[in-house]
Amino acid sequence: MYSVGNTLQLSFLVTEADLAAFNGAQVHPFYATFALGRDVEWTCRQFVLNMKDDDEEGIGSFLNIRHKSPAFLGETVHITATISELEGSRIDCRFRVEVAERLIAEGEQGQRILKKSKLLLLIDSLRPSV
Repeated sequence: MYSVGNTLQLSFLVTEADLAAFNGAQVHPFYATFALGRDVEWTCRQFVLNMKDDDEEGIGSFLNIRHKSPAFLGETVHITATISELEGSRIDCRFRVEVAERLIAEGEQGQRILKKSKLLLLIDSLRPSV
């Protein structure tokens, strides 16, 4: 189905909710790195959604973002994800985030596809006892 080198792209409009703010105070009027991370995760997850079976789920394993330039309120960012490694249940992607020809960010993101039952057991084993 998918192989190393396969690419997909999603686009996102930068809204007020995507600007850098903490505790209700705006830090600056740019696309926040945490909003960028959310949108990168969603873009890369599209591979998982098309690969997993009904009894499986994807779980993130890493996210590395190198933020290079700001994106402004009202601009559309285009996130291009490319599969860089595909081995067993592991799917690693490289990504580029651009506004027009301007590089906003680049980095890597990883996911694993696990059986839902195994994921639930893992979650239960990590929960503190009450």
